Amino acid sequence: MRRYPRTGSSAGPGMAAAAESVPATHREEPVRDDAAVETAEEAKEPAEADITELCRDMFSKMATYLTGELTATSEDYKLLENMNKLTSLKYLEMKDIAINISRNLKDLNQKYAGLQPYLDQINVIEEQVAALEQAAYKLDAYSKKLEAKYKKLEKR
Repeated sequence: MRRYPRTGSSAGPGMAAAAESVPATHREEPVRDDAAVETAEEAKEPAEADITELCRDMFSKMATYLTGELTATSEDYKLLENMNKLTSLKYLEMKDIAINISRNLKDLNQKYAGLQPYLDQINVIEEQVAALEQAAYKLDAYSKKLEAKYKKLEKR
């Protein structure tokens, strides 16, 4: 790694190369303070180790985070899959119930169709009973009138 001395501004490798291409008469010579350079180098050496360690720590934590996110997403998909399977089973059960209801309804309709002649006979008998009842009421009323006339004639 190439190190450049600090000159009061943040001059990097590009600035140093630009400074080298300028003629010597126009170039500003950087102030070289060996103590400052050594201090900067000494300060950077532990910083690079810290940065490396921090980068490793960051990548480790990022990997843990991403693993957690992917695991959560995977678990969500597994949950959805299980829910879909259960829903599918429920729909199959409901289909079976609907088929049984349909079959039972057809059976009931067939039985009702078999009973229909008897129900028609019951309706005819009911109408005849109603007509007979009306005839009985008229006969009762007539007999009461007749009895009243007889009693009236008997008193005379």
